[in-house]
Amino acid sequence: MASTTSSSGPPTTGTTKDPITLLSTILLLTEERIIPLTRASVSSGSKLFGAAILSRSSLRPLTMSTNNERESSLLHSEINCIQQYFTLPLASSPEEQEEEEGYRIPTKDTIFLATHEPYSLCLSGITWAGFNEFYYLFTYEDSRDLFTIPYDIEILEQVFRVKAPGDSEDSLRERPLYNRRNKFFTGRSLKWKIEIERVKGLYNGLSETYQEGKKGGVESASVWK
Repeated sequence: MASTTSSSGPPTTGTTKDPITLLSTILLLTEERIIPLTRASVSSGSKLFGAAILSRSSLRPLTMSTNNERESSLLHSEINCIQQYFTLPLASSPEEQEEEEGYRIPTKDTIFLATHEPYSLCLSGITWAGFNEFYYLFTYEDSRDLFTIPYDIEILEQVFRVKAPGDSEDSLRERPLYNRRNKFFTGRSLKWKIEIERVKGLYNGLSETYQEGKKGGVESASVWK
């Protein structure tokens, strides 16, 4: 059974599909479209993260991307995806909005997919671009523990998590790293049980390629190698 961690948040427009349809669409998109992009990117020294923007009403992918750290340390998959999205012409008719590829629709009519829970830079990009709902497959803990990429958690903890009066080290660690439900967006982790092992296995393979590239000294603009 598939489910999402769901909660009330900022208002959304249109209809997000039921959890099973949403999950199956996202898994298929990840496996058939995002992972091939990521495989090429990882081979050149970038991390194994991917992102896509989908129509909220139809779940049709509008654009997708992966990290491009060869070009810039700022081009995480979410930022890369947002930049590409805003180069598309805005749809001028319902037919273009629902049927045609290569058009942009208002961000309030979309949902944002990140294969991995968005890092602080990407959370800001999602907010400033006006996306009010995003989903992710792997958590920060997955990035750290499964893929040996701890920087998302480390930066959020060291830069943004401020100790309040009366906080102990234990109570500080128990506080969330960010507000997943707030005025600007609702972030949801997809709780996926169907076909999880196969898709995780694909990312494990990408992780091995990425780690081998690091050991081999593959060039990258990112300081977080």
